[in-house]
Amino acid sequence: MNPECTRELVLDVPADEVTKAYQKVTANYRKYAKIPGFRAGKVPESVVRRRFAEGIRKDVIDGLLPERFNKAVVDLGVKPVGEPQVLELTIEDGQPLHVKAVFEFIPEFSIDGYQSVTVEKPSVEITEEEFQQEIEQLRESRATIEPVEEDRALVDGDWAEITYRGLIAGEEDAPPVAGEDTLVEIGGKDTVAAFSDVLRGAKVDQELKAEVIYAADYAEPKLAGKTVAYEVTVKAIKKRIVPELTDEFAQELGHYENLADLEARVRDHISSRKQRSVESETKDRLFAKFSETFNFAVPEALVQQQIDTRLERGLRALAAQGMSAEQMRKLDFARLRVAQRDGAVAEVKANLLLDRIAAEEKITVTDEELDRELQLAALQSHEPVEALRARLTQDGGLARIREQIKREKTASALYERLPA
Repeated sequence: MNPECTRELVLDVPADEVTKAYQKVTANYRKYAKIPGFRAGKVPESVVRRRFAEGIRKDVIDGLLPERFNKAVVDLGVKPVGEPQVLELTIEDGQPLHVKAVFEFIPEFSIDGYQSVTVEKPSVEITEEEFQQEIEQLRESRATIEPVEEDRALVDGDWAEITYRGLIAGEEDAPPVAGEDTLVEIGGKDTVAAFSDVLRGAKVDQELKAEVIYAADYAEPKLAGKTVAYEVTVKAIKKRIVPELTDEFAQELGHYENLADLEARVRDHISSRKQRSVESETKDRLFAKFSETFNFAVPEALVQQQIDTRLERGLRALAAQGMSAEQMRKLDFARLRVAQRDGAVAEVKANLLLDRIAAEEKITVTDEELDRELQLAALQSHEPVEALRARLTQDGGLARIREQIKREKTASALYERLPA
């Protein structure tokens, strides 16, 4: 618990109310208790109290404390979060019940002057350079490797189709490092420099020798730090062909009428992506500025909940990338929780600030907005909308979705007000 967001509460319940509670709970146990040798409902009270002592005690506490605790918290005028921690508890039939507990609450904080908090709002207009980069990526994605028909030597940018066989120095019994019909780019960023040096200037059917000294941190463990003597044969020379920008190229990519149609759609795609990116990054900077301007403590319970949420998002992403449940179980979750803490604190602060600003500006969520969100969630979960609504209503999820929509509306309103 965060001491800055913690309050202590002491409750005392008179002995006569404790006695009544014990009598009521015990009578209920007698009614349903099944004990060998006794008929249902006829078990002596002393036997019931002795047999079900722990259950009766728990039910008495549950019957006496929650309502009184909630009323006392309301009287204090604070909003509790998380579960209270009981420090002292004494309860016995015929005696007063005494309990001392601590709980966390959302502290009061000022947002005076929040309207004047601003950050730079970058332009979302796409540049010609961004457009050309996207177009080039499309061309590169459709590039092909084609044979070179002319009789010439390999030069940088060419692709050599080679057969190779290498022996690791000092490991005579190790199997050779070999490959057939392997493509190697001369001077390529992923090509071992020694291969480029040997192949540059070579012709088809030429046999070459190369010695490669691999770095200790080389990606392939069996070669890291090793020296390998290779025999290489050039089988073919090939060239990477990037297609020209034509109407035919556009039509091959998909449902585009011509090159102009493709370019227009590319611009729209870049614009939407940049809009989302700029808006997200700007909001993050704005929330960070709010946190600096309005400094306040946050309850540890909310921080831990947000760490859980961040970890859950991360695990879903890892699962989507193919990580198995067995691999996930081997993760160091204690270290991961520590790593997520700063981000979780920032998100909790942002949420609390958005809640206060939403209340200040009377931002609400309509039923139509909630329905649209439920429709999307139902499509993603392959679940009927009404079944999803019923489930979320029961577990409190509907209220959380409404709360999140309100925060998003508030954040968007703050973003739109930023000076361009």
